[in-house]
Amino acid sequence: MGHWICCLCSRVADSLMLLLVLALSCNPSTAATASPSAPHIKPSYSFGRTFLGLDKCNACIGTSICKKFFKEEIRFDTWLSSHLKLPPSYLLSYSGNYTDDAKSWRLVDITRLTSKYRHDRADKRICTSLLKTKTCSLERALRRTHRFQKWLRAKRLTPDLVQGLSSPMLRCPSQRLLDRIVRRYAEVPDAGSIYMDHLTDRDKLRLLYTLSVNSHPILLQIFPDVEGWPFPRYLGSCGRLVVSASTRPLRDFYGAAPEVAADLALQLLAVLRSMGTNDLNYFFYFTHVDAGTFGMFSNGHLFIRDASTLGIIDKEEGSQLIDGQQEYKDIFSCLTVDCQSAFVSCNSIREKHSLVMVCQELLPKLLKGKFLQPVQDKIDSFLQHCADGLSDDQGVNEAIAKLAELLKPLRSCDSRFAYRYPDCKYSDKY
Repeated sequence: MGHWICCLCSRVADSLMLLLVLALSCNPSTAATASPSAPHIKPSYSFGRTFLGLDKCNACIGTSICKKFFKEEIRFDTWLSSHLKLPPSYLLSYSGNYTDDAKSWRLVDITRLTSKYRHDRADKRICTSLLKTKTCSLERALRRTHRFQKWLRAKRLTPDLVQGLSSPMLRCPSQRLLDRIVRRYAEVPDAGSIYMDHLTDRDKLRLLYTLSVNSHPILLQIFPDVEGWPFPRYLGSCGRLVVSASTRPLRDFYGAAPEVAADLALQLLAVLRSMGTNDLNYFFYFTHVDAGTFGMFSNGHLFIRDASTLGIIDKEEGSQLIDGQQEYKDIFSCLTVDCQSAFVSCNSIREKHSLVMVCQELLPKLLKGKFLQPVQDKIDSFLQHCADGLSDDQGVNEAIAKLAELLKPLRSCDSRFAYRYPDCKYSDKY
């Protein structure tokens, strides 16, 4: 009997010990005290399809860089904080960081094709005008349109498929330009052909939607920086977000030192010159410029930061659309602009169109009050001649040539201008 009681007591003690261990493990404060080396749970973005715009696909740009977002290899915080929080969804653009190896990070710009308000309004217009409902499947609605049905049957992207779209890039389209769009479309893995056989129905809708809303990401793809074009590098898209190399807008340099202002002004003139004369015989012109149109990389190099207002005329082939065809309107023509907006005739674009616009809107703000007299008076005079040159191309050319000659010796040669340093120490070319 005594032996049985001892065994019973031993089993009871074992059971009590087990209950004590379980209780300790279930108590957070006790567990934290008992196990100070508990593994740290890494925070992550609470990504939703809505924030990225994936819930709108295939009325979106693409999905080529989505994995980077979900693997946290693209972060929205510029200081690489461990407290990962998404920024407000109503912003048009975000500053972020991008990595390929989780060790070295570089700044990127993350932008929407248009504001959230305009996106929402366009989505509502699609549903109400095509399906007579307040909400709908955007893809199902757009697939039913006459234009997209033509896209589905087409083997090649031809001018009639883009007629009436509001993008300045497509107001005067040539077959050569449209072939370049299809051949270099970066949202598909096997681009390279001018024929659309490699594009699925989904790819065609994404391309048409992007061209209809904002052609900026397409321009970055078909005229890449690695070939010398003055655009930031296109890194990819996810839903309705585009990721590209980061630049600081020109407005950030309105208060810059005189030598910096002179350098940026000369670069701006050089970019416009290359846009008018290049090896491919494309003439680029702006329909609008502002303080965010141009930007500067960290090495001091100036680029076109926002290509959404950039038009293209093919000097080799000309436009395959007649002016009457430009007036064709459908739902794709009205996603971000008023359907009543009139198109500018291709024949009305003058050679110095963009130069005059820059002399009116940007260079005075960049160069105003920066230099001693009489240099400042001469700069102001040349700028005024350029800005007034709406009907005198020769006068604009002369004013710009004199302005460039005056600004060049006002630059400095140091590490702030890494894009031309130290070459500028040994050659007047830089």
